Amino acid sequence: MALGKIKADTLEHSTAGSLDTQYVVNGSAKAWVNLDGTGTIAISDSFNVTSATDNGTGNYTITITNSMSNTVYTVSGGTTPGASGYTVLGYESLATGSYIMKTSDGGTSQEDKDPVTSNLHGDLA
Repeated sequence: MALGKIKADTLEHSTAGSLDTQYVVNGSAKAWVNLDGTGTIAISDSFNVTSATDNGTGNYTITITNSMSNTVYTVSGGTTPGASGYTVLGYESLATGSYIMKTSDGGTSQEDKDPVTSNLHGDLA
């Protein structure tokens, strides 16, 4: 079976104009996950994510399949409102192969959530 390669500097749509491929490569999410963070946690769907680990209440390690080139990448995400009406979603411990997501009830208490979603942007190794 022969493998092919397409090389292009620009993508052009017939009516919507063109786009430099660097925006596609650099602007696309390199990984994302949607997980049920309550009870026995489970990944509902993902891209470039190997696993999610429950580190305790509202604390999840997300392991990336294909590592990032460095720890200077961005993580964002979302979840459902907390008991106090809003939820704080944060991250820490960025490593090239994983990161930690934390969810809080909006106050000082961490809270398990469903769903917990996150995505990351940066350079793959």
